[in-house]
Amino acid sequence: MIPKMEADVIVIGAGFAGLYAVHRAASAGLSVLGLEAAPDVGGTWYWNRYPGARCDVESVDYSYSFDEGLQQSWTWSERFAAQPEILAYLGHVADRFDLRRHYRFGVDVVGAAFGQGGWRVRTKDGQTYAAPFLICATGCLSAVNRPDIPGVDDFAGEAYFTAAWPREDPDLRGKRVGLIGTGSSGIQAVPIVAAQADRLVVFQRSANYSIPMPNRPWTPEEQRQIREQYPERRRASAYAAAGTPHGTYHKKAVDTDPRERAEALWRRWREGGVLFAKTFPDQNSDLAANHIAREFAEERIREIVADPVVAADLIPVDHPIGTKRICTDGGYYAAFNRDNVTLVNLRREPIEAITAGGVRTGAATYPCDVLIFATGFDALTGALTRIDPAGPGGVRLRDIWADGPVTFLGLMVPGLPNMFTISGPGSPSVLANMVLHAEVQVDWVIDLILTARRLGVTEVEPRRDAADAWTDHVATAAERTLFPKAASSWYLGANIAGKKRVFMPYAGGFGTYRRHCDEVARQDYAGLVLTTR
Repeated sequence: MIPKMEADVIVIGAGFAGLYAVHRAASAGLSVLGLEAAPDVGGTWYWNRYPGARCDVESVDYSYSFDEGLQQSWTWSERFAAQPEILAYLGHVADRFDLRRHYRFGVDVVGAAFGQGGWRVRTKDGQTYAAPFLICATGCLSAVNRPDIPGVDDFAGEAYFTAAWPREDPDLRGKRVGLIGTGSSGIQAVPIVAAQADRLVVFQRSANYSIPMPNRPWTPEEQRQIREQYPERRRASAYAAAGTPHGTYHKKAVDTDPRERAEALWRRWREGGVLFAKTFPDQNSDLAANHIAREFAEERIREIVADPVVAADLIPVDHPIGTKRICTDGGYYAAFNRDNVTLVNLRREPIEAITAGGVRTGAATYPCDVLIFATGFDALTGALTRIDPAGPGGVRLRDIWADGPVTFLGLMVPGLPNMFTISGPGSPSVLANMVLHAEVQVDWVIDLILTARRLGVTEVEPRRDAADAWTDHVATAAERTLFPKAASSWYLGANIAGKKRVFMPYAGGFGTYRRHCDEVARQDYAGLVLTTR
């Protein structure tokens, strides 16, 4: 029996990618059903409301470009927007385009299978929804990583995850807090938690580089200029390497006079944000160039942190700078100058167990009233493999990706027809401006769906050889950079036990990626099998 189709397209997710997919599908005349686990829109920015949560891309770029009226209707208050403002922006977008009417909220998707001409999507509450096409805008940083630490369930105090923070901030005043994890969320949270708690113990397994974020409000004059300059800013971003208008220095680091080089690094350091990783064009491909930027950053850390032993512990020893995502902070290093903050280097004294009263390492026991797990995500693949879609032959995504993710343009998976992945492995994803990236991918997907309907095509699927060729290209692009040298990076899935170590994002640049997508479409979707049943 052919299942009843609720819509032409099902979209999973209501973050930047999901909202745009719903809008673009509806605007194209397709019926669309959105499914979202949260009670409202926001995606990652709904759940990640921990203290200090803030975007590391300038807010004026980390916003939709598809509608000039939308750009003119919203005014960003700060250079780097905080979580509440980003969430409010997404709510504004949902209101402006009446997107909530397409959604069912509080619906957690736990499975999906293709058969009899469409996808059947199963939810945690036992409901099933069907549509010919499935767009998985599930987010590359959305599947919470809950660490398997002995005794974690024995802790008698309050426990929170930065990636699933409560809607009402817990009161940390007068409490002894332990924070486990020093990736982006932990680094952003530390200064704020330190100012609230009686004691803060930061448990660090791997140090990360962080660049101070010189955030400030936009002045009225700057806001006026931003609105006037948006068209040019978007043109400069459209095929840029990272999807923003900011480029690198005009000379390689190794070819630049030391004084001139230092001036360029100081400029990027003062600008803040992840752009420091892109100061020079050879910084992420030449170890000698990378070492120049690395030494500069390490000097700044030693200048900020008063205790040289603590400073040494905060300086990474396991990766070139930028090969793990550079973090940005509002006083992270300076927080360790506070009397109530302690850094525990887990490489010297690993955690043995979490007890009812705190954390026990190989050297000491640290009493805690509150534990904050800033342990990140099963990135890029986790949200998809937890749904584990199954194709018409019963083959499952977990099986297809057993040796690492295989995709065509980071958009489709062989063996899973009519299914599309947004911002996942095989695409620039976290290496680019995620909002512009989502627009480009969603436009490509909707154009393909419209083409299929026009031609009477019922199934679209990448050939395995085409997917293998793209996956090989992704691997080759990574090998031309220093990224694979960060062996413990979540870019490679190294933070998840048992996950295949493969560099997952496309490191060839957003502009190059977009040209590949354009070319496939121009060649009548070469690499895809279009079937009429």
